Amino acid sequence: MAGEKIFIGPKLRELRQARGLTQAELAKQLTVSASYINLVEHNQRSASFKFLIRLTDHFGIDWRALANTDNGMLLSDLRRISNDPVFGDAKPDVEELRSALDNAPNLVTGLLNIYNTYRSYGERLAEISDAQGAGGDNRLSIEQGVHDFFRNNNNHFSELEKAAQSCGMDEIEDRQEMYSSLRAYLSEKLNIGIAHAQNEVLGTTAAQFDSGTRQIVLSDALDHQNQVFQLAHMIAQIGFTDLLDAQLPEAMRENDGAVARLRQELANYFAAALIMPYDAFHAQAVQAKYDIDLLTTRFSVSYEMVCHRLTTLQQPGKRGIPFFFLRIDRGGNVSKRFNVTPIELARYGGACPRMDVHYCFRVPSRILTQVVEMPDHSRYLTVNRTVDRPAVRYSMEDKRLAVSLGCPVEYAQETVYGQGVDTNAPRMITPIGVNCRRCPRMDCAQRAHDPFYADLKLSAD
Repeated sequence: MAGEKIFIGPKLRELRQARGLTQAELAKQLTVSASYINLVEHNQRSASFKFLIRLTDHFGIDWRALANTDNGMLLSDLRRISNDPVFGDAKPDVEELRSALDNAPNLVTGLLNIYNTYRSYGERLAEISDAQGAGGDNRLSIEQGVHDFFRNNNNHFSELEKAAQSCGMDEIEDRQEMYSSLRAYLSEKLNIGIAHAQNEVLGTTAAQFDSGTRQIVLSDALDHQNQVFQLAHMIAQIGFTDLLDAQLPEAMRENDGAVARLRQELANYFAAALIMPYDAFHAQAVQAKYDIDLLTTRFSVSYEMVCHRLTTLQQPGKRGIPFFFLRIDRGGNVSKRFNVTPIELARYGGACPRMDVHYCFRVPSRILTQVVEMPDHSRYLTVNRTVDRPAVRYSMEDKRLAVSLGCPVEYAQETVYGQGVDTNAPRMITPIGVNCRRCPRMDCAQRAHDPFYADLKLSAD
């Protein structure tokens, strides 16, 4: 737990009352004092790790489900913004922040909204100097809206998980048979056939549905793993249209571009849930200590698909490790991101150049692990590697990207990548920032831009 205090007051009270227990009765069952229960319920004392383990053993629940509350996310956001340089030296401590959450939740929400607006305008003004009009580009606001939508839902959609499970693919023992099983489902349930076409015909389109012939046409540029994923994606788009639409937030329904983008990402989520069923994937992930390569073999999917799926394991009572996912191109541009951790990922431009995900292009297919520390002193273990796009001819070779999967360091020992890693050793830690415009580190030799809130002093030479 890396010394972090865990406050579970409201959730513990809810758990106790749901079982019809008094504080004294619960205390007796867990062999602690009634006064201890009272203090924990009122957040006047943090829950010890031993107490959390007793809760887990006695009630058969995941204690992280108690700690992972909306207030926990809000507290992380408050801690992040209180480390902004605009706060100066008068930074509130964690107890002040908790008190604000408990006593003035509406004020806290308003403060977060004001700060996010301030940050957004600052970043947009900074971008204008690099690209005319970038701050007003509607595509940027759509991308941010999609990212915020998934993060606000903790990158987990129980209705999509249930719908994917209803298709029966979790009963397949040999994952190599997934393609034929999906093909049979499309034929029997949706009356849809499958055809293949040369990629010159489809162009950049990986797959398309011809409603006239009732056929899904797959590009021959797809390898087996991506053919399977495209079939699962099409099942979502064609067979579960209403369910996808039901997930859309009201605030974005009037924006056609945002709706199309959200439908695409929700269908991708469904596809991952279909070919990597939650219960089986979660069990294998825990057993394999989140060994990505091992999971790719067991589920016959790609490295990137496993990384995506690991970020979605947030089902209450059966949560996995919270991960963030980042994908970049050779130019350092962020092309995809998902996040269920407190870390703040870059909104515009590229990721911090001190992250090893950039170095991966020099050592293709090799996994690089790195412990990074944000300006707010939070630390994360990252797993970085290149991934390749399918290629069917010489001109398509080397379509390479790099991905980074990261988790808070307190979970590092639960992974195969964190075994034996001293996450507190200074030599193992790389200080990073969100990006140059947002980073307060004034002494970074790799800084490309001034922070948008300050001018750097020029040295005498």
